[in-house]
Amino acid sequence: MVRTASIATLRSADAGAQPRSATQAARIRLNLRRLRLASGLVLFGYVLTHLLNHALGNISLDAMEDGLDVVTAVWLNPVGLTLLYGALVLHLLLGLQALYAARFFHWRPSEALQLVSGLLIPTLLISHITATRISFVTEGLDKGYAQELYAFWIASPTLGLLQITVLVLAWIHGCMGLYFWLRLKPAFGRMAPWLLALAVLVPVLSLLGFAQGGRMILTLAQDPAWRAVALQPVHVGLPDQVARLAAIRDGLLGTYAGLVAAVVAARGVRTLAEVKRGTIRLSYPDGRVVRVPRGTSVLEASRRNRIPHASVCGGRGRCSTCRIRVTDGSDGAPSPGRTERSVLERIAAGPGVRLACQFRPETDMAVVPLLPPQPRMRQADLLDRAQSGEERFIVAMFVDLRGSTRLAEERLPYDTVFIINRFLGAVGDAVREAGGSTNQFLGDGLLALFGLETEPGQAAQDALRAIDLIADAVDTLNRLLAADLEHTLRYGIGVHAGLAIVGEMGDATDARFTALGDTVNVAARLQGLTKTLGCVAVVSEAVYQAARVAPAQIRDVAVDGRSEAVRVNTLGRL
Repeated sequence: MVRTASIATLRSADAGAQPRSATQAARIRLNLRRLRLASGLVLFGYVLTHLLNHALGNISLDAMEDGLDVVTAVWLNPVGLTLLYGALVLHLLLGLQALYAARFFHWRPSEALQLVSGLLIPTLLISHITATRISFVTEGLDKGYAQELYAFWIASPTLGLLQITVLVLAWIHGCMGLYFWLRLKPAFGRMAPWLLALAVLVPVLSLLGFAQGGRMILTLAQDPAWRAVALQPVHVGLPDQVARLAAIRDGLLGTYAGLVAAVVAARGVRTLAEVKRGTIRLSYPDGRVVRVPRGTSVLEASRRNRIPHASVCGGRGRCSTCRIRVTDGSDGAPSPGRTERSVLERIAAGPGVRLACQFRPETDMAVVPLLPPQPRMRQADLLDRAQSGEERFIVAMFVDLRGSTRLAEERLPYDTVFIINRFLGAVGDAVREAGGSTNQFLGDGLLALFGLETEPGQAAQDALRAIDLIADAVDTLNRLLAADLEHTLRYGIGVHAGLAIVGEMGDATDARFTALGDTVNVAARLQGLTKTLGCVAVVSEAVYQAARVAPAQIRDVAVDGRSEAVRVNTLGRL
């Protein structure tokens, strides 16, 4: 077996070279996604530490105070404060942006709950921050669990109810955010029961600890000496200090209310502008006629009026599943934009065919969706499944064992299965060591994906490194099986990089995490070319561009199903 040495021969690309536009767009989307995720994880960590601190009330009040010292050391240092409040402001702004960006309120219940809880949490959190952190910074008040629990259980039980509400809401909001992030991960199915148990156990223990701490305070408050020490002005403040803190709290609440009102007003201005432009009528084949603001896309009109409409990519012009035929009024239809025209040309669309997600009619029209939604799924399930997919930059690698038919002819069936499983195991271990994941096992081959959790450049570099690791793994396997094999195990690898849809694919009863798209198809075709080209691996130029390295050589090859040649580099000789 010839070692490809793909990593040893890689050279850095010219510093001035521009990456592919698809790579740039994917990197921007990935960075924005990571920014939202990072801010959410910081806030989730803050809420988690508070809940765990409350849970210490199941031990004793002193344990809660000791835990508070640890939480304070983590979050109330300059770095922790900057990280915490920066994440809070960023997450708040992202929530307001989502409120403005929503064209119509037709979310799934889970999404609606996440947005509403995200908007409510700041109103409840402001009072808590004012009474704790701001009171310490501006007034020098030193409050601990004794003072807080006294306020929540005796002085103002309403504040205690608000404290419980904000913690529960924040925990639910964070858990839902984690679910939307983790549900696309291949291992989520195995981890889901354990994550659900923690999601329930943590707040329950916290509430029990909060209740136990309150009971201890109710007992201690019966002692006048304890009250004299615990409720000193240095802890709870003088009347004028309390009044100043109340003014700060009201000012923050007013500022937040003003921000929400500004977003709502901006939505109203946008709606008035749409109304001023007028409305149009869209007629559907089943006789339904809907009226929407001029300039609304047909897909938005369908979803706003609960009309089933297929759309795998979520309305971003990356697929043709939402396409329609305009049967009446096409004379006044605006011309397709670049994105829509590219898709229509690729599928060789006939006259009157448009993409519903990109087509924004300005006059009354009659339209016919060409691809009906899956009939066995409820519409809610359809929307869930369509929106669970995510477009992102990946590197797809197909690895196929050569001569498996002859292998089966020479051996007993179970012996053949044993050898193929050893081969797939060796390749899978090499892929995982390089940073990728095995996605599908296809008979005597497999599909590996890189870039599910890394940036495009790193994903491409990992895939190139995996080629060498696979060569080492198969060489080792051949030596181990030399006594049982008349011929060494040979294989072919095809690697391509680009945008693909990753997510749960399948019907209502059998859906699996995978990747779909032209990137995966081309990788499979390149693997097939290893036979005719007499090489171990065929790697597309797109992989090297993403990795920012220069291949030793490059050539054009014809690929089935594509009108244009693909530029590739061949590695190793059979």
